[in-house]
Amino acid sequence: MTMAMPPLALLAGGLATRMRPMTETIPKALIEVAGEPFVFHQLRLLRREGIERVVVCTGYLGDQIQAAVGDGARFGLAVEYALDGPRLLGTGGALRQALPLLGRSFWVMYGDSYLDIAFAPVHRCFIDSGLPALMTLLRNDDRWDSSNVVFVDSHVKLYDKKRKLPEMHYIDYGLSLISADALAARNLGEAFDLADIFSDLSRNGRLAGYEVDVRFYEIGSMLGLQETIRYLQGRGEKQRGVHHQ
Repeated sequence: MTMAMPPLALLAGGLATRMRPMTETIPKALIEVAGEPFVFHQLRLLRREGIERVVVCTGYLGDQIQAAVGDGARFGLAVEYALDGPRLLGTGGALRQALPLLGRSFWVMYGDSYLDIAFAPVHRCFIDSGLPALMTLLRNDDRWDSSNVVFVDSHVKLYDKKRKLPEMHYIDYGLSLISADALAARNLGEAFDLADIFSDLSRNGRLAGYEVDVRFYEIGSMLGLQETIRYLQGRGEKQRGVHHQ
């Protein structure tokens, strides 16, 4: 039996300072990638994987994202928005503010990531774990960024972005599931990072892990943007049956 997918919170509120001057007038989510705003590619991927509801957590230039995406109907999705307000709340604070729209548990994905994997097995692993959160992981060995996870027997034993340990072979892939209870104790309007929540959960043995074997794509750096453009252009050409001699 297929389980209904929980909603997904798309974190798209950051200032994107690494992508300036491109992001001085548009938010990162609207950077053009393979002919259209990046967020359009994300939303089609989410629909493909069975997501039906998306809550976009916006801050910097968020009204532009809302104007471009609207209610999500053209992507086959129901899209709502949670705004940071007068000050940026960080990834954790933005999710805390969005809890009334998200329900008991929900996916979390970053607004600059394209994660071309099957979501259903990840959701099943989260349910089966009985734990309040799950993080997807990629064996990284410092290939794409600094490894920051100790992963043993389906559990994240330690997630720490500040300390570097030799047993850290994995990296946070950028897709997670979390229960509202894991955030509800924090104050509404408080600025904090989701990474702090995950780090605390890992230290208390309450963070499940799911290993993926497909690399992530992201538009948070100029190199990442170029790689993502090439990847998504290639996917589009395959779907259209374009062959290069």
